[in-house]
Amino acid sequence: MCFEFDALPPLPPADLLRAPMAGGAGAELLELESADGTHFSAALAESPEGRGGIVILPDVRGLYPFYSDLAERFAQAGYHAIALDYFGRTAGLGPRDADFEFRSHVDQLQVPQVQADLTAAAAALRDRTGAAAPATVGFCLGGFQSFMAGADVPGLSAVIGFYGLLVSRFGVAGPIERAADIRYPLLGLFGGADQAIPVEQVEEFDDALDGADVPHEIYIYPDAPHSFFDRRHEEFADASEDSWRRMLAFLDEHTAA
Repeated sequence: MCFEFDALPPLPPADLLRAPMAGGAGAELLELESADGTHFSAALAESPEGRGGIVILPDVRGLYPFYSDLAERFAQAGYHAIALDYFGRTAGLGPRDADFEFRSHVDQLQVPQVQADLTAAAAALRDRTGAAAPATVGFCLGGFQSFMAGADVPGLSAVIGFYGLLVSRFGVAGPIERAADIRYPLLGLFGGADQAIPVEQVEEFDDALDGADVPHEIYIYPDAPHSFFDRRHEEFADASEDSWRRMLAFLDEHTAA
């Protein structure tokens, strides 16, 4: 299992907060419509400051509470954020809970459909907040989808992936093979003790991005496992805090209005 069901998102470092930790940033559950008529769920958190926008691509859980809470964290750090659910076509509307049997639904995902839902979520973010050209951030499966969006989805500003899968999935070539197609600055955050994504694959991805002249930053936390950002009890608090700092600096450089 690549996550902890009862985990909460790590807080952004206090010196980077731009809104109070309590009040004013609660995520609102939305029902959105994709280009093919599919209705799906999303959670929107608006920031009082609104430095830019970000679309959150979850792990295999879809719109689990962790990701609604994470949207609030981004709002408190100054960015409008929307987290989407992947499973409107196969499981109806969310959000999802610990009893959701996600595996069969993940097996039915198609990358173009996820990208259509991402596009609809980005449009909703723009319509509600005025945030044009958002970034994407994804985790595990969502990291894969974020990197793939960098190659395929127009109108973004940057893409971020936490321990994003790098090889072929869902019958399509993966981020390593698609590196030359990525059109936005990319930030990749990985764990050196991740048994699902060998360091050699991360280095291969880094080299492919170098060869394609894609602006990018790749960072490997030597002792961190897969899914270090949502481990309980602050087990990997240092890596999570550093990830927040790298991610917000990256957004400030490439996405902030």
